[in-house]
Amino acid sequence: MPKIKTNRSAAKRFTKTGTGKYKFRKSHASHILTKKTTKRKRALRLDQMIDKSDMREIRRLLPNG
Repeated sequence: MPKIKTNRSAAKRFTKTGTGKYKFRKSHASHILTKKTTKRKRALRLDQMIDKSDMREIRRLLPNG
């Protein structure tokens, strides 16, 4: 039987936490920051958790953790 392959693009975007949830970084935080408000930039710094409705798809993309 062939090995189950991890989706490499998903592996670069999502990391598994100790409790089994997946966290990710928000987009739009890398450049053109002068026009964005301080409040918006501060919110973009925080990691986000994957919603429960998307967990099935993420687990399929990342079968090996």
